[in-house]
Amino acid sequence: MDARLEAIRDTVLARNPGEAEFHQAVTEVFESLGPVHDRHPEFLEAAILERLCEPERQIIFRVPWTDDAGRVQINRGFRVEFNSALGPYKGGLRFHPSVYLGIVKFLGFEQIFKNALTGMPIGGGKGGSDFDPRGRSDAEVMRFCQSFMTELYRHIGEYTDVPAGDIGVGGREIGYLFGQYKRITNRYESGVLTGKGISWGGSLVRPEATGFGTVIFTQEMLKTRGTSFEGQRVVVSGSGNVAIHAIAKAQALGATVVACSDSSGYIVDEAGIDVGLLREVKEVERGRLKDYAGRRGGVAYVGGGTVWDVDATVALPCATQNELDGDAAARLVRGGLLAVGEGANMPSTREAVAVFQEAGVLFGPGKAANAGGVATSALEMQQNASRDSWSFEHTEERLTEIMVGIHHRCASTADEYGDPGNYVLGANIGGFVKVADAMLAQGLI
Repeated sequence: MDARLEAIRDTVLARNPGEAEFHQAVTEVFESLGPVHDRHPEFLEAAILERLCEPERQIIFRVPWTDDAGRVQINRGFRVEFNSALGPYKGGLRFHPSVYLGIVKFLGFEQIFKNALTGMPIGGGKGGSDFDPRGRSDAEVMRFCQSFMTELYRHIGEYTDVPAGDIGVGGREIGYLFGQYKRITNRYESGVLTGKGISWGGSLVRPEATGFGTVIFTQEMLKTRGTSFEGQRVVVSGSGNVAIHAIAKAQALGATVVACSDSSGYIVDEAGIDVGLLREVKEVERGRLKDYAGRRGGVAYVGGGTVWDVDATVALPCATQNELDGDAAARLVRGGLLAVGEGANMPSTREAVAVFQEAGVLFGPGKAANAGGVATSALEMQQNASRDSWSFEHTEERLTEIMVGIHHRCASTADEYGDPGNYVLGANIGGFVKVADAMLAQGLI
């Protein structure tokens, strides 16, 4: 790392103790930015990096609610409004027991660059709670969401901060959150949340967007090697919304997705994952992959372990941060891996990224590869602002244009800065320069 940036990085880490994921995200970005500051010393003089690493606003609040047994439960809520140089803060809400300030800050920091790469006028933010919706009744989830929004509503708005969903926050949760916002404010502001239901202000393609976009970006990477998804053997981690739609899109492009996972284990289906059955088990029944294996012949279920033990030519990590480590990366490389497209946020450790890059594997970092979700959220905001509703075909076409544009921006930036094919460098520099230019133009704020 450039010595000037290392000094700034060390200060950032010291000011944010105990936040391992945030430290990892900051370090990964700083490692790419030395060449930028050689060309643009004005960024150092204006302390752009120091300002970029300090959120504009951090909100932490208590969320009291009552469970079905009448017991009072207390959770902690977060919203980190990181950077608004390009537009209102935009980023999802995550409900999961692992959520703490460091997770939210890492996600929000990544979101700044991801949103900039889309070319849409949106800033970066993130939020969530350590509440676990899994195993809770609809009534419990509703009461939690209503309590959460009772505090959050005063901090958000279509021109201020526009949350969406993330892990643990799907259409059900967004519905309860929006209902409470509408109840408190006495206003129908469709643009205050994205990921809404189609019948009340949502956008077609939004449920599919992150998974579809990851595959589209990966397809563009494969094209640079004269190939495509046709005939590829693909392994996907996760089996939630992003994973399911990544599986569907990859198979629509001619690949065979042979494995996916959940928190209990993974399945290997050499005939190709049956997306219809997977949706029924995971989305309708809220079941486990073990149930999928029990209803489809020829499927092996492995409890525990890691899905990265399955050989593949394309890997799509779509579960959670730091799920794919250096040892797993080395196994995949030995098995003939060609490309990795990150559907989750920072799912590959720094050691894994190094293994992939040293082996010449095409590697699409999450801030570029999975930007389709937030891009389509911005398209939802456009539709809400114009009181319009677009067709599935038109929206998917726009998503495809955006993802192809992100790939081009990353690839051309890597070329410009002397490291062709390095999508990590291309994504970090491409996003950073766009935000830094806006921050310079807006003065010391």
